[in-house]
Amino acid sequence: MRLRTRPELEWIRPVAGRPVAPTPLISHDVPVCPHGLTRPPWYPISSSIRKDTVSTKSRTRSKTRLSRALGIALTPKAAKYLEKRPYAPGEHGRTKRKTDSDYAVRLREKQRLRAQYGIREAQLKIAFEEARRRQGLTGENLVEILETRLDALLVRSAIARTTAQARQMVVHRHILVDGQLVDRPSFRVKPGQLIHVKAKSEGTEPFQVAAAGGHVDLLPKLPPYLEVELDKLQARLVRAPKRIEIPVTCEVQLVVEYYAAR
Repeated sequence: MRLRTRPELEWIRPVAGRPVAPTPLISHDVPVCPHGLTRPPWYPISSSIRKDTVSTKSRTRSKTRLSRALGIALTPKAAKYLEKRPYAPGEHGRTKRKTDSDYAVRLREKQRLRAQYGIREAQLKIAFEEARRRQGLTGENLVEILETRLDALLVRSAIARTTAQARQMVVHRHILVDGQLVDRPSFRVKPGQLIHVKAKSEGTEPFQVAAAGGHVDLLPKLPPYLEVELDKLQARLVRAPKRIEIPVTCEVQLVVEYYAAR
C-alpha cells in the first residue's frame, strides 16, 4: 500500500508494522489519518472526526424537551409545547413504567429550581450554603437569594423575555445598576438599587419591543417587590423579595433535603 506523500513534510514509512512520527512534528490536536500517521494539512477531514456544532434550533429544542421532562414551562415557547404534549419527551414519555424513588423526586425538584434560574450546579450550591447560614427557613432563603440576581429581575420586570435573553443583555453590557455598568448576570441587586438600560442601547429592537410591553402578556404578573417603568426601561428593587411572592414552581423543602443528604 502506497502512502500519499508530500516532499516538504518528509514522511517516513512504517517500520515493522509500526508507524513512525513524521518530521517536522505537528501539533497533537491535529486529527490522525487512517494510516496511523499524523494528518498532513492537505489530508481531508472525515465527518466522524469533525467536531459537532450545536445549532440554535437544537438548543431551542432541548429547552422545550427539558420543560416537558421537568413538567414546567421554562420559556413562553415551551409553554405552548407543554400544552400540546403534557408528558415527558421520548418514546416512553406517555407511559410511566415505575414510580419514582425518594431520591428521584428530590433530584427533580432541585433540577426544576436550577432550570428556572438557568444556573450551574456550583452556583446553586454556593447559594444553598449562604441560605443555610441565614436565619429562617433554608428553602425560602435559597429562593429569595436567587431572586435578587440581576438576570432574574430583568425577566420579572419584563425587560427580557427569557433568562437566556436577560443573560445576553447583561453580558453584552447593555444594563446599568445605579448608573454603573454591570456585565455579570449573577450580580446581586440590593433593595433600593435602580436597574436601567444604557442610553445607546435603548434604540435597539429587543429593548424597543420590551418598552412597548411586548413581553408583559407572556410573563407572570409583576411582583410587588419591583417598581417598573417599561417606557423608560427601568426597574427598581423596592425591598427584599419574599418566597410567597416569587413566581417559581418548586418544593423548596425537597431541595433542602436533597442537599442535606449529600
